Amino acid sequence: MIIGIGTDLANIDRIAATLDRFGDRFRNRVFTETEQRKAERRRDVAGTYAKRWAAKEACSKALGTGLRMGIAWKDMSVRNLHTGQPVMEVTGWAKKRLDDLTPEGHVAIIHVTLTDDHPWAQATVLIEARPK
Repeated sequence: MIIGIGTDLANIDRIAATLDRFGDRFRNRVFTETEQRKAERRRDVAGTYAKRWAAKEACSKALGTGLRMGIAWKDMSVRNLHTGQPVMEVTGWAKKRLDDLTPEGHVAIIHVTLTDDHPWAQATVLIEARPK
């Protein structure tokens, strides 16, 4: 069953301007070390960050809270499998919220998809609960 869905659209140029203005202060506040390593080795650094920004926003919406109620940016993290498929991992308050949403006898699976077409980056997150 679907227990949450969220989507977000981010402007890559806005993220690039924020990176230029705030640099590491912005990177370290919003993105995990894994996300930063991925973005910094890509040709489109700002686009990579923008997709992850959108994924975090989408995940917070799928959790039913948006970015409030104690959720932190780094409680949600995008990494890629060796195949390139993005996966969302949650920790801290986001994990607690996910556990609270997941019906007893079920396991939560977070699906995420990312795309970009300059100047836009988009992400959709769907949270599924499957019987154990």
